[in-house]
Amino acid sequence: MPDNKLNLDTRERILDVAERQFMAHGFEGTSMRMITSMAEVNLAAINYHFGSKESLLCEVFRRRLKWLNGERLVVLDGLEKQANGAPLKPSQVLEAFFGTLLRIGEDESLGGMTFLRLLGRTLTDPAEFIRAFFAKEYAEVIERYKQALYRALPDVPKAEIVWRLHFMLGAMSYAIAGTDILHVITGFGIADISGAEDNRIEAKKLSERLMPFLLGGLRAPLPQFSDSSDQQQEPLARTARNISQENIQ
Repeated sequence: MPDNKLNLDTRERILDVAERQFMAHGFEGTSMRMITSMAEVNLAAINYHFGSKESLLCEVFRRRLKWLNGERLVVLDGLEKQANGAPLKPSQVLEAFFGTLLRIGEDESLGGMTFLRLLGRTLTDPAEFIRAFFAKEYAEVIERYKQALYRALPDVPKAEIVWRLHFMLGAMSYAIAGTDILHVITGFGIADISGAEDNRIEAKKLSERLMPFLLGGLRAPLPQFSDSSDQQQEPLARTARNISQENIQ
């Protein structure tokens, strides 16, 4: 086997194992020894391909986010081309951004539920180095989608749209993380309430539950602030009625 093919296979095997271990044990709980043992490589191989545990985690995310964010831009470009200059519907923007992410859970070649859970758990409490990494990786996509939402909701204050996007990202991160806090609070685990034993079915059901929830949050009326509620409430109420008539495909 040529050396470059061998190196590629070794690199991908390390990434596959690291992805599973980081998901199961977290960054701090995963040791390099665990990864080398599961991947059947020595520490020199990890140092050769990645240099450090921090760089290894970034590369685990980079190989998945390259496809994810590229696909998000492709989908948004296609929708905007079809709209021929008209604003997109808010449901289309949400489906393109969040729906594309959730579809990863149905495809093991893209990381499946293992990657979704790793992403969700990391986003809920990212270390500083991974926070900076995410900021760079997401910059173009977030800006494009933020502008699409501004155009889709012209009567809603931009600051409020950013708040709603913040809330939706948080809900998404928590939902895909599949953490044990649900069991602590309710006595039920994700598997208990999902009704799905197959990861692909679980991912599909998660999407069907979560997407309407996110859209409902986006179209919720503005809070009643004493200094500005009279000026802001009515425009959003009109927008909410318009959005409520849409369906997420």
